[in-house]
Amino acid sequence: MPSNTAIPEEAERHTMWRLFAEYGRGYWPQFVAGFVGTILGRLSGLLPPVILGIAIDSIFLNEQAFHIRFIPAAWTPTTPSGQLWLSIGIVLASFLVGAAFSWLEGWGWNAFAQGVQHRLRVDTYDRMQLLDMNFFDGKQTGELMSILNNDVNQLETFLNDGLSSALRIAVLIVGIGGILFTLNPALALVALLPVPFLTAFTYLFVRTIQPKYAAMRASVGALNSRLENNLGGIRVIKSETAESYESGRIEEASGDYYDANWDAITTRITFFPGLSLLTGIGYAVTFAVGGFWLLSGAPGPLTGALEPGVFVTFVILSQQFIWPMAQFGQIINIYQRAEASSDRVYSLMNERGTLDESADAPDLVVTDGTVEYDDVGFGYDEEQVVSNIDFRAGRGDTLALVGPTGAGKSTVLKLLLRMYDVDEGAIRIDGTDIRDVNLRSLRRAVGHVSQEPFLFYGTVKENIAYGTFDAADDEIEAAAKAAEAHEFIVNLPDGYDTKVGERGVKLSGGQRQRLSIARTVLKDPDILVLDEATSHVDTETEALIQRSLASLVDEKTTFAIAHRLSTIKDADEIVVLDEGEIVERGTHDELLAFEGLYANLWHVQAGEIEALPREFIERAIRRQAEIEDGDVEGTEAQADGGER
Repeated sequence: MPSNTAIPEEAERHTMWRLFAEYGRGYWPQFVAGFVGTILGRLSGLLPPVILGIAIDSIFLNEQAFHIRFIPAAWTPTTPSGQLWLSIGIVLASFLVGAAFSWLEGWGWNAFAQGVQHRLRVDTYDRMQLLDMNFFDGKQTGELMSILNNDVNQLETFLNDGLSSALRIAVLIVGIGGILFTLNPALALVALLPVPFLTAFTYLFVRTIQPKYAAMRASVGALNSRLENNLGGIRVIKSETAESYESGRIEEASGDYYDANWDAITTRITFFPGLSLLTGIGYAVTFAVGGFWLLSGAPGPLTGALEPGVFVTFVILSQQFIWPMAQFGQIINIYQRAEASSDRVYSLMNERGTLDESADAPDLVVTDGTVEYDDVGFGYDEEQVVSNIDFRAGRGDTLALVGPTGAGKSTVLKLLLRMYDVDEGAIRIDGTDIRDVNLRSLRRAVGHVSQEPFLFYGTVKENIAYGTFDAADDEIEAAAKAAEAHEFIVNLPDGYDTKVGERGVKLSGGQRQRLSIARTVLKDPDILVLDEATSHVDTETEALIQRSLASLVDEKTTFAIAHRLSTIKDADEIVVLDEGEIVERGTHDELLAFEGLYANLWHVQAGEIEALPREFIERAIRRQAEIEDGDVEGTEAQADGGER
């Protein structure tokens, strides 16, 4: 888990440092195992060339005495055959030790990377869940999926392959450099000549590739959003024969990703051959200088002798030295990808919702169940949606909200659940401002039945018990019976254990709605919100659902939104909204007698179109035009990046 310790300002600016500061320390034993395994495994691999060089000069050419630095003279054999067997034994032991430490290296880095990846994904998701609906209104699901999946996986690649390779290269460079300088400092300097050029070339690559990887990660997020949106709407695509249109949109989004990715690829494939060329030239120069040194003596300003065994060791180690220098560009490449991904992950982690909740906020305790809206106002961004909302309802009361499409009815009740916070005024439950209580306890006290119930992939039983996870089977069955759902459930292939499919696709709209009601019955809230709970079902199913709701609203404070006014005509009070404000209130009979907006809406549903005033018809036409125009703008904004 991330530490609560304050993160240094430098770490706040560089997300990769922040990643290590917050998550790496939680897996330090695995990190140390990988670190030690890499160092000792690479160092053990440097022994064979050194032993080979000593054997050539001492055993085969007899140009110097046989001596190995870390072997005491008393343990050194005096015969050539004994010295050869000792050399062979050391080489075998180095390979055995190297294999053991290579296993430790692989275990350590993989365990470290997987642990950090797991905790980062879970914490990012947890953080995202705490954000208010304003955040989700401006984001596409595919974009968030790309961050939680693709970007987090990209970080795992760096934490595993990238870190281990970087350390391996550092060990080889330091170890080989130390051995080469010990054997022949002059020739070692020749072998290191390419290093300044490699450094400058790599710096140029980093500066060039970084913005290209950022653009690539953004484009893959947009592509995922388009794919997720189309898969979710595949029924509409098929029914509207829009396959070719959507293929064109996918081709466009995929083309943007192709262009961004190919731009990064062309830079990368130019860099790596150039890097290999520089390192190859360095190796060739080392081989040439050492070869002519053996043939004709020290060339140019170089002095001293060069033994054949030392030259062989130089050639072998120089090749091993050149390889990590060439691979260094790959590490930079992996790092740049990871940094672009970490920026996207932490941009999500750094999101701050507009809902403020005190850590020690008390739980909401509902006694009378009285809900009061006191001069409430709210708007999305700069757009005012509702204003001057005042009403009050208590336990056993049913208050209905009606009005034309876009009047603000659903928004008013979303404020009760604190999906958003009010901009003006206050909402109180039993005299307590809902902003002053624990958010979880507030939402446990309010049951919400939506016009479009959402079912999770799983069984009927799991969906009814969702949110009340410890419910017993008999409680689940009792809730289903209260929701008029038990009869159709037992007729399903596996009863309560029947899989409902993704989003409940295997069930009808009325069946999904009754499962949603059963879920709310099981929750047993003190306050109930019914948001057009029967708007998408046939008359017969509506009758069953209304029967379910009649028993559910008993002894609860109930708020109902309905386009079908017949479903709320018996409400204790009906509040009529128009353009975000309350324009009428009263009982069904009182509002009909008033002959205002409610009466006109009732005439529409009764088929009495001729009774409608001309002004009402003209306003309805204007209102629909505004709604359709807003829908188009919202769709275009979402396609351009998920903005409202």
